[in-house]
Amino acid sequence: MILVFIIGYLAIAFEHQIKINKASSALITGVICWTIYVFAVTAHVQVHHELLEHMGEISGILFFLLGAMTIVELIDAHDGFEVISSSISTTDKRRMLLIISVIAFFLSAVLDNLTTTIVLISLTSRLIKENKDKLVFAAMTVIAANAGGAWSPIGDVTTTMLWIGGQITSVEVMKEVFLPSVISVIIPFLGLAYTLKDKLTKPEININAVKNSSVKERNLVLLVGLLSLLFVPAFKTLTGLPPFMGMLFSLGVMWLITELIHSKKDSLDKDNLSVNYAIRKIDTPSILFFLGILISVSALQSAGVLNIVSDKLTALIGNQKIIVIVLGVLSAIIDNVPLVAATQGMYSLAEFPQDHPFWLFIAYCTGTGGSILIIGSAAGVAAMGLTNIEFFWYVKKVSFWAFLGYISGALLFLAMNW
Repeated sequence: MILVFIIGYLAIAFEHQIKINKASSALITGVICWTIYVFAVTAHVQVHHELLEHMGEISGILFFLLGAMTIVELIDAHDGFEVISSSISTTDKRRMLLIISVIAFFLSAVLDNLTTTIVLISLTSRLIKENKDKLVFAAMTVIAANAGGAWSPIGDVTTTMLWIGGQITSVEVMKEVFLPSVISVIIPFLGLAYTLKDKLTKPEININAVKNSSVKERNLVLLVGLLSLLFVPAFKTLTGLPPFMGMLFSLGVMWLITELIHSKKDSLDKDNLSVNYAIRKIDTPSILFFLGILISVSALQSAGVLNIVSDKLTALIGNQKIIVIVLGVLSAIIDNVPLVAATQGMYSLAEFPQDHPFWLFIAYCTGTGGSILIIGSAAGVAAMGLTNIEFFWYVKKVSFWAFLGYISGALLFLAMNW
C-alpha cells in the first residue's frame, strides 16, 4: 500500500512530464490502496464500514469546496470582484503582493484557508495579466492563508480538531501561535517579492459576462456572497454542525436571491448569471483530484500506517519538540488531518494538559507545514487546480522559502514557550 501511494505521489508530481492528469493518478491510487487493504484483512465488513465512515468526512470537505467555488464563480459572473479590484490602484507588484498576503492572513482566520484561497485567487486573476506573476501570487496566498488558519480555532481543520478535542482553547492558540504564524509569512514574502520585477499589468476586463447585470445587482450579489461565506464559521459555532452544512445553506440562499433578482429576464439573458452557469465553470478535475488524495490517505490511516509512522518517530527521535516539527514537515506530504488525529490518539490530556505548549506547537506546525509543498494542504490543492501550478515549479521557486518561514516560526514558538 505504501509503495502504491509513493508511485501515485510521483505520478502527481511528474504530471506534466508523463502527460497524465493528476486527478486520474490520485483516483487510481486511492482505489488501489483500499483494494489492497480489503484483500489484506478478513473482516471485509469492517473495511466497508471504515470506508463509508471516511467517505462521510471526505464528502463533507468536497461539498464545502463545491459550495465555496460555486459562490465565488457566481460573484465573478456578476463582476462582483471588480468592486474590490478597482479599489486597489497600486501597480507595484511587491506592494500588491503585500496587500494580498495581509488579506489572506487575516481573512483565513475568520473564514478558513480553503475558502480564502479560492476567493483571493479569483480576485488576483482580475488584477494580474502575466501568468508567471499569477503563480507567485497564488503560492503566497496559500502560504498566508495556511498561516492565518493556524492561529485561529476556526481557520484550519487541524486547529479546529484540537479545539473541539479540548487540547487547546481559542484565547491561548491566538495568543501563542499568532507571532510564529506572522514570521512564517514574512520570510516567504520577502523571498518571493524579490522575484517580482517591473510594474503590474492589469488584464482587460471582459464586460460580456455582465452586460445583463446592473451595478445594483452586482453590488447585491457581492455583499450577499461575502456575507454567505462569513456565515459558514458562525453557523458551525452556533449549531455544532459540520462546515459544509453552513456552506450548502449559503449556496441555497445565493441561489434563491439570484433567481429572484433575474426572474423577469429572458432565459437567454440570465443564463450566464445563474448558478447553473457557475457550476459549469467549476474546475471539476480539481475536486476529483482532491477526492483521490483524501481516499488515498484515509486508506493509510485505516490500515494503521500513519500510527506506525507516529510510533516510529517517537521511538527514533524521542524529543517531543523535534517530533512535532517533523510532523509539520510530514503534513506537506501526507494530509495533516490524519496526522493530528493520530497524535490526539497517542498523547492524552493527562500527559499534556489543555493549552500545553505541545498542543499549541502541533497547531502551528501542522497548520503551516503543509505550505512546504503545493499538495500539502487543501488550500494548495485548490490553488493547484485554479492556477495550474506545477508541482516542481513550486518546489523550485517556493518550497525553500516556505520551509525557512516554517522553521523560523517554529524556533520563535520554542523561544516563547519552552
